[in-house]
Amino acid sequence: MYGRLVGYGGGSVSVTRLGGDRAGEMRITRFLHNPKVTLSAMISAARARTCGQVGGRHVLAIQDTSALRVDEKGVGLSFHPVIAVDANTGATLGLVDNLFLTRQGGEREKRRQKTFEEKDSRRWLAGAESASALAQAGAICVTIVEDREGDIYECFAFKPANVEKLVRAAQDRSLVDGDLLFSKAETWDEAGRMTVELPAAPGRKARKAELSIRFGKVEIKRPKHRAANGGLPAAISVTLVIGREIDPPAGEEPALWFLLTTHQVNDIADARRIIGFYRLRWTIEQLFRTMKTKGFDVEALRQEEDGPLEKLVTVILIAAIKVMQLVAEREGEAKRPLRDVFDPDDLPVLERVCQALEGKTAKQKNPHPKGSLAYAAWVFARLGGWTGYYGKPGPIVMIRGLTQFHAIKHGWSLRNV
Repeated sequence: MYGRLVGYGGGSVSVTRLGGDRAGEMRITRFLHNPKVTLSAMISAARARTCGQVGGRHVLAIQDTSALRVDEKGVGLSFHPVIAVDANTGATLGLVDNLFLTRQGGEREKRRQKTFEEKDSRRWLAGAESASALAQAGAICVTIVEDREGDIYECFAFKPANVEKLVRAAQDRSLVDGDLLFSKAETWDEAGRMTVELPAAPGRKARKAELSIRFGKVEIKRPKHRAANGGLPAAISVTLVIGREIDPPAGEEPALWFLLTTHQVNDIADARRIIGFYRLRWTIEQLFRTMKTKGFDVEALRQEEDGPLEKLVTVILIAAIKVMQLVAEREGEAKRPLRDVFDPDDLPVLERVCQALEGKTAKQKNPHPKGSLAYAAWVFARLGGWTGYYGKPGPIVMIRGLTQFHAIKHGWSLRNV
């Protein structure tokens, strides 16, 4: 299934195309409709592989929501993955969880009548609960990283004890001392500065930015419309870290991050580290691009909802993470082993393919050790059309290379038949 999926990365995905012929189409259709193939089993298998890599690491569990089939009113189907990223190296370790969110029209008026457990926003706490498995698997620290949508009082109050939380503040909350969150920060002195790389975004070119940093402890009051029942505390104590761009280019909005965290921030080094963690949230945006316009074109899926569609999206999600891991390790900086992403029986095929691809010049030789993920990334990039001379292979090249590799591997498996 994964091999077929990769074979059609970069184009519209359908069961007919994935199957290749009528027999293949029926096999995949049976897979998608098989009641024994459940979403929970697929996610559990992916999570187990991820948990096997987190021992001794500080892991960022980054979560966000992306539209799959949503109209201009926000009605439709979205998905909400949680991915594990090494906090020190930025390496994507794998999938932790994925939730599907179905929004129907006319729900906005009923929102205030719902309990927190009934609201769509409960997914942010569910993601944190799933990430607690990383701590149980041996991670020395697990930090949930979220953008503004995750700034929810209950998610601070009820987060698992074995995870920390880092979220971009969405609202100017009331504090216990009578101040408001954002205006309180304006009274603090600058603690130091740091220079960061801002990636390109819609309407903004990539650039370097110098940030002025401030930080301090705050006590946030329970929102007025939240009841005290259910154990919701009257206040929560967190740290606010602010990064504000100094002297942005003419005509550009300055970068400004108000970050709330349960981490202890004692000095400027801690504050810089928190900003660094938040900047790695961009990893999940890369995942969405790989699943959509830069890779698998998941929005073009033509499956019905309630089962088959969700299963197919989950497989694409797992495959897209593999592509990202290959792109990130194309230069071998993290020295990750092949087993982090692929099965050991892939290595003999990779070695034979590599021999056929290598040329006489140094540029045409695989510079990475056998058994490493970088070794595999070099092979897939070459299969995908990268010459080794110009530029760096990206997601589309890797997907094309994986397409070729799975076709070769299929032939390899039939060599003694």
